[in-house]
Amino acid sequence: MPTNEQRRETAKRKLERQLERRAENERKRRLYTIIGSAAAVVVVIAAVVATIVLTNRDSGGQTASADSTTPTTSEASPLDAPEPAQAGGLPAFQAPEGLGGDCQYPESAEAASKPNTAPRTGRVPTEPAEISASMATKQGNLGLLLDNGKSPCTVNSFASLAQQGYFNDTPCHRLTTSDSLAVLQCGDPTGEGTGGPGYQFADEYPTNQYQPDDPALMQPVLYPRGTLAMANAGPGTNGSQFFLVFRDSQLPPNYTVFGTIDETGLATLDKIAAEGTVDGGPDGPPKLDVNVTSIALD
Repeated sequence: MPTNEQRRETAKRKLERQLERRAENERKRRLYTIIGSAAAVVVVIAAVVATIVLTNRDSGGQTASADSTTPTTSEASPLDAPEPAQAGGLPAFQAPEGLGGDCQYPESAEAASKPNTAPRTGRVPTEPAEISASMATKQGNLGLLLDNGKSPCTVNSFASLAQQGYFNDTPCHRLTTSDSLAVLQCGDPTGEGTGGPGYQFADEYPTNQYQPDDPALMQPVLYPRGTLAMANAGPGTNGSQFFLVFRDSQLPPNYTVFGTIDETGLATLDKIAAEGTVDGGPDGPPKLDVNVTSIALD
């Protein structure tokens, strides 16, 4: 039969074990809390980094739709796109108030790469809703249908430059053939991805379907095969550079869509893409000599 001393020792050891278990459970609880907090921080950091990557790549490289360049030296590029992801299509068009009512083309920080006169400002027509144009290149012709009913200020600028011969004898300087982005970029007389007309203008569809601080502006959407869109170096920095989408591509909805490409044009783009880039990589100058000889309104 245990003595009182033995019973006290047994009770003491039992209490010590209970206290140790409680202490261990408390340590685990704190550890799990720390891990959970760290995981939450990682998620937030990842989201911030993704945003920075998108922003930096679109405005810190070499040209919109092609090279990522700094907004002060060139037009940003969709070419440095996010990895393939689930993405919806372009948002349904809803005409914003005053569409085409006050088109402005202020001077940009960079001088014009080729002489031209800025397009007329103020109200521009939104009818006809579509305008046909022909883009002739050394590799074949591309029929374009300009979407004047959705992006009239953009079409007004593009048509003005085309009629002045601004695009004549200029190279398409960048080809991208990655899984998530497949575009040919043109419209820079310098061929370096840094040139423009000496003026800039505001974004239109689909960017104007969102509020400026809408998180959806950072989420990729599908720019379908056959899309004609503007390159830029950030909000409101459209100029003369544009890109032609020859395979469904994913980009944030920050690039103004102003037309489509016909089947003949897509066949020409497919031929150019099939030859790849000069160095064989997924992004760079096209191997074929893609020189724009003219763009004319039909």
